[in-house]
Amino acid sequence: MKRTFKYISIFVISGILLSACKEDFLDTQPLDKAPGELVWSDAALAESAVTELYNGLFEGMLNQENMDCITDNALYNFGKQDIMEANISPSNTGWVHHTYEWGEMYRRIRAANIALKKLAAPEFENTNGIVERLKGETYFMRAYFYNQMVRYYGGVPIIKSPYELTSTDFTIARNTYEECVNFIVSDLDSAALLLNGKSLTLGRATQGAALALKSRVLLYAASDLHHMPTYINNLQKSTNRNIAGDLFFSKPENVALLGYPAGDRTARWKAAQDAARAVIDLGFYGYNLDLSAPVTPEEGKNNYVNLYLSRNGGEKDAIFMRQFINAKDEWGAWYPRNNGPNGYHGWTSSEPTQNLVDDYEMMDGTKFDWNNAEHKAAPYDNRDPRFYASILYDGAPWKPRTADAAGTDPFSQIQMGQYQIGNASSPTTYFGLDTRNSSIENWNGTRTGYAIRKFIDPNPAIEDQVTRQEVPSPQIKFTEVVFNYIEASLALGQEAEALAWLNKIRFRSGMPAINESNQALVERYHNERNIEMLFEEQRFYDTRRWMTAPQNQGEKVRIMKVTATLKPGKTVPVYRYSKDDYNYTYTVQEIDPGVENRKWDDKLYFMPIHRDEINRNNKLVQNPGYQ
Repeated sequence: MKRTFKYISIFVISGILLSACKEDFLDTQPLDKAPGELVWSDAALAESAVTELYNGLFEGMLNQENMDCITDNALYNFGKQDIMEANISPSNTGWVHHTYEWGEMYRRIRAANIALKKLAAPEFENTNGIVERLKGETYFMRAYFYNQMVRYYGGVPIIKSPYELTSTDFTIARNTYEECVNFIVSDLDSAALLLNGKSLTLGRATQGAALALKSRVLLYAASDLHHMPTYINNLQKSTNRNIAGDLFFSKPENVALLGYPAGDRTARWKAAQDAARAVIDLGFYGYNLDLSAPVTPEEGKNNYVNLYLSRNGGEKDAIFMRQFINAKDEWGAWYPRNNGPNGYHGWTSSEPTQNLVDDYEMMDGTKFDWNNAEHKAAPYDNRDPRFYASILYDGAPWKPRTADAAGTDPFSQIQMGQYQIGNASSPTTYFGLDTRNSSIENWNGTRTGYAIRKFIDPNPAIEDQVTRQEVPSPQIKFTEVVFNYIEASLALGQEAEALAWLNKIRFRSGMPAINESNQALVERYHNERNIEMLFEEQRFYDTRRWMTAPQNQGEKVRIMKVTATLKPGKTVPVYRYSKDDYNYTYTVQEIDPGVENRKWDDKLYFMPIHRDEINRNNKLVQNPGYQ
C-alpha cells in the first residue's frame, strides 16, 4: 500500500536517545539529536539520514518565484530581478541561485558522500535489502545535485568522498564538463541497478527516476550549448568578433569546462535517445499516450489537469515528485495563495505573459495571429485546450469568490479588465476584481492581464487564501522523457519516429496531428515542449541549451489590456463577461520599462561562480563574461 513520503530531518528524531551514564553526570547525550556514531549503526537512523537529502529539493516549481519568470513565459510581480536585465556578476549571482546555490549543493553532496562511505560497510542488518536501497537513493540524490550545478555552471569540482578533519588542502579545480557528465551518469547507472522496480513510497528515488534523470543529462550534453564549435560560433556571430583571444577562450582547458571541444556528437544524441527509450521500455509510466486520434477539447483539458494534479490516472506520468502534506506548513503547499488572482486574495506572484499566450495554437493547429481580425476580436476563443487548463484570463470561469467579493462577482469569472456598468447612456467605470485597481486588494494585482491556473486545485471547496494544497511538485515526468526521446530522434534524422510520439502528446490534449519536417518541425517541437511543460522549470534551461535565449529570455514582456463598453440600450447593474452586453477591445503593449526592462547578454548562458567561492578556492576558473 502506498503512503505519502514525509520529509523528516535527522535532527528532530526522538525516542532513540541514550540515557545519561549514572556513574558520571557529565557523560550525557544531547536530547534533541542522535549522536553521529549511532546514526550509521541503526537502520532507521541511517534511513533518516538519507531522507534528509531529499530536503535539498526545496519546493521546486511550486514556488512564489517560478523560474519561467526569467523567460518569455512569465513576469515576477514583486520587482524586477537582476538576472532579467543581465546585471548579475560574481558578487551578485542573481535570483536563480536562491534554490540551488553552490555552497548549499556542496553541503548536500558532502552528506551524500558521508552516507555512501558509511553504507559501504554497514553496521546494521541488511533487512529487506535496505542497504542497497539507501545506497541507490544516495547515488541518485548526489547525481541530482551535481546535475543542478552543471546545468548552471558547466563543469564543477567532482568530490567523491567527504573531507576529514585531518584534511589540509580544501582547494580543488573544476572538472571538465565531459568528466562531470560521465560521473553523473555513472552515479545514475549505479542507482538504477540498486533501485530495482518502483518504490512503494511516493517521493523517493526509483530505478525509473535514475534512468529518467540520465536521459535529461545526456540530452543536455548533446545540445548546442555544450557542443563547443556551435557555442563559440554562435557567440562570434552575436558579438561580431573573434573571441579566440579572450582571456577565457584563449585556453583550451577552459573551453572544456563548458562542453565538448570535439568528439562524435551523433553518438551523444544516440546515447540520449537510448536513455529515454530505456525509461519508455520499463512500461511503468504513461498516461493516455496510446491514442491514434485527438480526444475532444474537454477531454484534452481534463487530461492536462489530471497530469499536473497527479490524479485520476495522471499520477502515471509522475516519475519523481516533491510531495507536500497539509499538516506540514511548507511554502510549496501555499502555491495557490502565492500565485492566484488578487480578487481571490492571492498574490499573483508569477504571471503569464502575452508572449506566452500568443504561443498557444488555435484549436485547428494553426498559429494565433493578431493580424487575423477574427482572432483579434476574440483572442481567447478556440485555443489549445491546455490554454484553458493553464491560464486564468479575462472572462475565464473559476472558483466561487470569497464572501467579501461574492456580491460583486456572483458569476465566478476572472475579471482582468476595465468595464462599464450601469446604463449605456450614462455608464460608470468599473475595474475588475483581479486588476491592480481591485476593490478587494489593489497591491498585488496582475501586471500582465493573466494569472496562473496550472498546479492550482480547482476544487471549489478549497479556499486558496487560507488552505494549503497537496499537489506535488514534478521534478521529473514521463512526458519530459518522451520529449527527450523526440528531440534526440529529430537530431538523428528520425522524423517519422519523432512525429509519432509528438502527436501522441498532442492527441492527449485534444490537438490535431502535425506533419512538418526539417527546421519547421524542430520549431513546432520547441513550442510543444514549452506549452506542455509550462511552469515546470524547463524553459530556462531549454532556451539556453538551444541557444535561443537571446530571443526567449531577452524579449520584452508584452501584456494585455482589456476594456469593455456597454452596447447601446444595455443596462448591466453588476458586471458579467458577456458579448451580448459588451463590446470588448484587446490591446497588447510592452510593459513599462520601469517595471522591467529585459536584456540578454551572452554571459548568461553560464552562471557566475560567487566571488566568495573563488576567494576560498584559488583553483576555480570563473565563467566567461564575469572575469
